[in-house]
Amino acid sequence: MRLATHTSGTGERLALLVHGGTSLHRTWHAVEEELLRRGYRVLGADLRGHGASPRGAYTVEALRQDLVDTLPAGADLVLGHSLGCLALSLALDHLRPARAVYLDPAFRVPPQPEGAGHRLRTVLATATAERVRELHPRWSDQDVRIALDGFAATDPDFHTWVIDHVAGVDNFPKTAEVPSLAVVAGVGSPIGAEGARILAERGFTVRTVEGAGHDLHRDDLPGLLDALDGWV
Repeated sequence: MRLATHTSGTGERLALLVHGGTSLHRTWHAVEEELLRRGYRVLGADLRGHGASPRGAYTVEALRQDLVDTLPAGADLVLGHSLGCLALSLALDHLRPARAVYLDPAFRVPPQPEGAGHRLRTVLATATAERVRELHPRWSDQDVRIALDGFAATDPDFHTWVIDHVAGVDNFPKTAEVPSLAVVAGVGSPIGAEGARILAERGFTVRTVEGAGHDLHRDDLPGLLDALDGWV
């Protein structure tokens, strides 16, 4: 499957951006602006079942293969968030970037209770700007709008697949195949302190943004940029 992509900038260095579940490439707007300022050319993709990309069968291997089929190899930087990190980690054997950065990677989604898929579908289908703002008071108005657009442009079957087939499964990489940084949220991380320890033991540089939630790039951009020092 060829994913929908978005490109910006004319810099000599190339950065690839892969968003997390229920989102789309526009979630990276603030990070993208910073990368452009630093001389990167940026390419972002909408995952299968998200944004303008096609729908289809959902498997971890399919998410990996989509990146292999869509993104160029040899980028200077790849940067993923949440479930996008899982797809990126599996595609590194083809993408072979100079550096990889994982924002609060969902390498192990906590097991979900019965009926969680239906409840999530309802929450996303009925979300309002006021509710998103209540849950995420630190987000900009633009981030709130993009979040709602992402909810509306995500295939509900993707949520069901994550809960039924990804939650509770250990998808931690066995090793850091390229120089790799994991930036862990200080609040509500799917992997938490234990996952951070596992990644450090497997060769990842690990940094934490204290006080930031799972959506680091929307919760605390200055804190995230501090954590990215030396990597971008």
